[in-house]
Amino acid sequence: MSRIAEERPFSMAFFDVAIPRAAGTIEEAKSQGKKVVGHYCVFAPQELIVAAGGVPVALCATKEEPIADGEKVLPRNFCPLIKSSYGFAITDKCPFFLHSDLVLGETTCDGKKKMFELMGKFKPLMVMNLPPSNKDEASQTYWLSEVARLKAYLEDYFQVTITEEAMAAAIEELNQERRLMQRLAGYLKHDPVPFSGQDLLKVLWSRNFVFDRAAFAEQVEELMKELDERVAEGVGATAKGAKRIIVTGVPTGVGTEKVIRILEESGAAVVFLENCAGMKQFIRLVDETKTPLEAIAEKYLATPCSCMSPNPDRMELLARLVDEFKADGVVDITWQGCHTYNVEARVLRDYLKEHRGTPVLHIETDYSEGDSQQIKTRVQAFLEMLEDM
Repeated sequence: MSRIAEERPFSMAFFDVAIPRAAGTIEEAKSQGKKVVGHYCVFAPQELIVAAGGVPVALCATKEEPIADGEKVLPRNFCPLIKSSYGFAITDKCPFFLHSDLVLGETTCDGKKKMFELMGKFKPLMVMNLPPSNKDEASQTYWLSEVARLKAYLEDYFQVTITEEAMAAAIEELNQERRLMQRLAGYLKHDPVPFSGQDLLKVLWSRNFVFDRAAFAEQVEELMKELDERVAEGVGATAKGAKRIIVTGVPTGVGTEKVIRILEESGAAVVFLENCAGMKQFIRLVDETKTPLEAIAEKYLATPCSCMSPNPDRMELLARLVDEFKADGVVDITWQGCHTYNVEARVLRDYLKEHRGTPVLHIETDYSEGDSQQIKTRVQAFLEMLEDM
């Protein structure tokens, strides 16, 4: 017999307060002389920041409230993620941006490139230039030179030497974390799923704001003990046999999880978050047998982001995840104004139809709740279609 849990796992209490607590934690780190490097994207090579003795921290970008401030400078038809990022930055409402000694940017889209151009006028900033592809040797050589440029920049800015040993230690530390997140996500292979996609997102997002990695790992282990008990007892966050959905697309963080919430409120089981703020950053390890700098460059360039052209890795990854997590369908989220993910939505739909016969629901939205009812109607129709298949 299986049953739906009356409450969330008790261990989630730690992750519920991780982000609010982080503002004080980052101030404490600064008072201890720690160097803080803010970043916006999974292309930021965190191993180099850690090897330089710094603290990598994700910067605020997933709330609607700062968008109005961002629109005082940026066009209204920009992606909401960019407008939220810039609104937070210019108002000092993001404590992590405020306390960052340095911001690390990247050229994942033209909008972010222009935002960083403006941001660099009031914040120390380094922008890593991504090649347009990750498939050819020239692009791989170029990206390695960008990673080497970041290493030199951090050494000069913080007056440190980043040794091979420090990079190797950082690689090992972050790989352990990636394996931990892979184990956690693996619990969603069960039916019923023992915890929700919203809670998985909360844990993954909290990772960016808990600066004691050992303490974070300990709490994840505690959560997994609870999940083991739920699996043994047949207790789920949703009903057994619920339609299993993989969420992909744009970065979807705490504050912008409305599509995930609507899916689960409609009875679906969200079994994987492939998008940038989800598991994308944890899927691939850094190769510990290779030269550290080359291995770091290789790992990050292999990120299956829509900014890469062509981008077959994302299609192949999702096809594999559909099989691995026994997904019934895929929901692909695009922010309004995000052209690369919007174009790729059709490519993804056609690929999964051809290779797996897996239905895809594409949702183009923004940070507001104004279209929630419309999304709910579309989600419910999608789930009904899956029931009829």
